Amino acid sequence: MSKNILVIDDERKMTVLIKNALEDERFTVTETNSSELALELIDKHSFDIIITDLSMPKVTGIDILEKAKEKGDSEVILMTAFGSVESAVQAMKNGAADYIQKPFPMDELVLLCQRLAEKQALSGLSDLLANDLKNITSDKFIGKSDAAVKMLDMISKVAPTDTSVLLFGRSGTGKELAARMIHDNSTRKDKPFIAVNCAALTETLLESELFGHEKGAFTGAIAQKRGRFELADSGTIFLDEIGETSAGLQTKLLRVLEERQFIRVGGVDNVAVDVRIIAATNRNLKEEMKNGNFREDLFFRLNVFPVKIPTLAERTDDIKELSEYFLNKKKYAFSQLSDEVIALFKSYNWPGNIRELKNILERAMILAAGNKIEIEHIGIEDETEQVPLEVVSPAGSPAGLEGAEKQMIEEALKKASGNKTDAAKLLKITRRRLYSRMKFHGIDGH
Repeated sequence: MSKNILVIDDERKMTVLIKNALEDERFTVTETNSSELALELIDKHSFDIIITDLSMPKVTGIDILEKAKEKGDSEVILMTAFGSVESAVQAMKNGAADYIQKPFPMDELVLLCQRLAEKQALSGLSDLLANDLKNITSDKFIGKSDAAVKMLDMISKVAPTDTSVLLFGRSGTGKELAARMIHDNSTRKDKPFIAVNCAALTETLLESELFGHEKGAFTGAIAQKRGRFELADSGTIFLDEIGETSAGLQTKLLRVLEERQFIRVGGVDNVAVDVRIIAATNRNLKEEMKNGNFREDLFFRLNVFPVKIPTLAERTDDIKELSEYFLNKKKYAFSQLSDEVIALFKSYNWPGNIRELKNILERAMILAAGNKIEIEHIGIEDETEQVPLEVVSPAGSPAGLEGAEKQMIEEALKKASGNKTDAAKLLKITRRRLYSRMKFHGIDGH
């Protein structure tokens, strides 16, 4: 994890020794023997950690601490002589992270910096998780259909590598779940997985969210903020709906992919990161390129290993298992669905994919009120509903979900030779309910 550190001491020998020790541990170090110049550096640049001598002429370590706290979120370590420990302890009460007494082993200072760097990373992640907890999925992948197995095979091949992945599929197919599976089966699995919905924010807010910002970068930027790329350092960042990004942001994303560094909004310093990128889209990016809406060079950087996420209509063999998984997850007493309900589900085109399946099941649970879910609990009950759901009939022509229900009723009546009682038994609904649905669909009862 690359962190920017400023070292301040009026003795050049000391700053050089510290700089060499920290650079050996891959920290980025700026050193100065002028505390006055240090104030200018802090004002113009962003430092994660500042190491400063406490007793210096003109500008003291306390002055440096006050400037750092005014500017942003830098952690400050004070170097003290034997007689100034009491002042250092008082400085810690005023916001210093720690102090170290001269002379000290360089290993001790390096360890202290490593701990502070980890603390900053964890602090940012804690804030992020607190804000995004509602968006974190705990679902596991369910499916044994040919389409699902093919997708899983692709994921198993690319997961152990550091290759960029582009997931493409319609909304609601589970692209974020696929991204998490790639991360969880990678060498980065113990590092952060950070997801960003690129379609959910304006360009300005998205740039700040991805790359962070410096204090005062814009109205409301009252403190320095680390962006998602920085929080994902050593781990994986998932850029959902990448096709919704603007041309300007695409240019900045390309730079991160090529150089593995970026500049915070309102900043001047490069921030280096080691991040694996997984992107996803429900758009046809090749068409977007032709229309000038998506950068060709960014597409080829992302599309190193494309993975298609199948629609639910392409994996109907998984519907029964998926439905029972969601019902069990909700702790619904009757998680086994009847053959009639599964048949209806398999005839449906699922434009909203797995997300829609969850919604329909949740509605069915409410209507069933703790009892077994029947065919009457599935679909649109309001006869004034103006937006019928699409279903693919055996002939291939689209119809409403009512159309699928009508077809099932007609088939049941045919099998029962027009006997309403027997037809109701076949459909596992009451005779009264059958008459109600026949009237709704305009089915002749004679």
